[in-house]
Amino acid sequence: MTCTAKVKNGAIRLPDGITLPEGSEVQVSIPDHIVQPAFAERYAAYIGAAQDLPADLAENIDHYIHGHAKK
Repeated sequence: MTCTAKVKNGAIRLPDGITLPEGSEVQVSIPDHIVQPAFAERYAAYIGAAQDLPADLAENIDHYIHGHAKK
């Protein structure tokens, strides 16, 4: 059987009249246009936007943000 369901409050809601036994396994097919792009794709416009950052920023982020000792 195939049907179209809707998501409401994070749960998949089956159409009225369709009932399944508790614990039934189902397959869900998510169309490609609904799947969110990867993190790097969503923020691609910002990659390389910051200039003149310290070379050790990733390793010593706590130093630059909070003043902790460098590693």
